[in-house]
Amino acid sequence: MAMYFKRYWDEDREDEFGNWGKSVWFFEVEKSGFISKQIEKYKNGKILKYDQQNKEDEFGMLGDQQLDVSEFLDFEISKEEFEIVWDD
Repeated sequence: MAMYFKRYWDEDREDEFGNWGKSVWFFEVEKSGFISKQIEKYKNGKILKYDQQNKEDEFGMLGDQQLDVSEFLDFEISKEEFEIVWDD
């Protein structure tokens, strides 16, 4: 069963899109620890979404490293909260 997390990133991107501002990241993570869906919401309103059908674009990519789920437990959210953002 998947787990869902929401983390605030208190830094700007370190690339040509750094002016997008700080961001909030949402993850759907499989039991294995690999990310199956990822959302990045930036202060300027830009939203990036990645999954197995859309792994990357000119702005970024779906995380390809396993998450240490134990480090994210304080940031767990419900599937419903994740899906509201995903479907937006």
